[in-house]
Amino acid sequence: MSKLTKRVVDAAESRSKDYVIWDDELPGFGLRVFTSGKRSYVIQYRLGKRSRRFTIGLHGIWTPERARQEAKVQLGRIAQGEDPAEEKQLDNKAITVKELCDLYVADLKAGLILGKGGRPKKASTILSDTGRIERHIVPLLGTRRVKDLVKADITKALKDIMAGKTRCSVKTKKLRGRAIVRGGAGTATRTIGLFGGILTYAVEAGIIDLNPVHGVRRPKDNVRGRRLTEAEYRLLGDILTKAAENEKYELSVDIIRQLALTGCRRTEMITLAWSEADTDSSCLRLIDSKEGSSIRPIGLPVVEYLENRRKEQAGTYVFPGQGDDNAFGSFPNHWEQIFADTALADITPHVLRHSFASIANDLGFTEVTIAALVGHAKGSVTSNYIHTLDTALIMAADTISGYIQGLLDGIEFKQTAYALDRDSRKAALARFLQKAAATEQDTAEDSEQLLAV
Repeated sequence: MSKLTKRVVDAAESRSKDYVIWDDELPGFGLRVFTSGKRSYVIQYRLGKRSRRFTIGLHGIWTPERARQEAKVQLGRIAQGEDPAEEKQLDNKAITVKELCDLYVADLKAGLILGKGGRPKKASTILSDTGRIERHIVPLLGTRRVKDLVKADITKALKDIMAGKTRCSVKTKKLRGRAIVRGGAGTATRTIGLFGGILTYAVEAGIIDLNPVHGVRRPKDNVRGRRLTEAEYRLLGDILTKAAENEKYELSVDIIRQLALTGCRRTEMITLAWSEADTDSSCLRLIDSKEGSSIRPIGLPVVEYLENRRKEQAGTYVFPGQGDDNAFGSFPNHWEQIFADTALADITPHVLRHSFASIANDLGFTEVTIAALVGHAKGSVTSNYIHTLDTALIMAADTISGYIQGLLDGIEFKQTAYALDRDSRKAALARFLQKAAATEQDTAEDSEQLLAV
């Protein structure tokens, strides 16, 4: 044995078998000489009844002096009960971001990842989540070990997506289908939001202790801030009237009008079943919306449209497609064709939903009322036992859908806020009380008078 110095290390020659030169000043510290001629610094220690060997690093990268200092540090940790060799094994087995995403997607498809309201995520959400994982997260961070991620890594990935570094065109599973991946601020915000959820999943699984996405500043997602002005509603009415002249677009035009008059999501309207259309109670009883089961008050223009359509059509769906009792499937393509080369080419079906809520707000209805009308979680009417909706909600639905229908028909309203003056309220109350207190004879006499007018 001798003290490991540069001279001793440089003089060490390879043999037919690997061997170790132990340092005579620091017990457990040694130089391992391989048959290949490579040399590495090691420490040998006993923890409990087990003898372990930990490799510090190769000579050349490490000098004898630095290796000796590192050996003292590690031997000090061992004296406190830590096991650097075990930690290194675990470190080498640490999963990558791609492996974590594979675990997450498997649980996602098995219904084990819960979304809003504690319910499994829907198929459409799973599709968009897997798309963001495969096209943005894995290409940028897939090879990184999850335990090594820091906030700077997340910020860089965010900026790379914003800059379009993940831009590509990929083939989808549909026949001749392709997905154009562009990136941008909105995509970056939603992707990093999803990755934050994946890392929360990793925290809950005990893979990491802290989520590095927390505190990362993301650009505000303005995709859903667009709303129609009253002039744009009138323009929309003109575009739809012109499109309806083509028989091919008749059904899509009807869907667009009902989206505008109800504030429903696109899928909710396209897949609307007759069993969900309760025109007697002036509502839609949606079985499986984004918020779960949901009751949506609808205005008189929508009620009358559904009643007239029901007379002409049978089947499961209000807007049927081709084939065996399917929902209409050509809407996305028709939407693009109807609005192509128009001043409203930038709008989406969600713009109609946002505009419905904005018109409701303009007319003076409260946030809670609007939430109930569009089916937001904080205001949704979800009870399966409700058969008669709040009269105020029906009145609100009538007012908003009637106002929007007027705009689509080209009307320029002078009054932009809904309010009942005192005389109108008194007259309405008097009519209600008179009707409520009337006898059968009074009712019959009133009917005769009305017929005579």
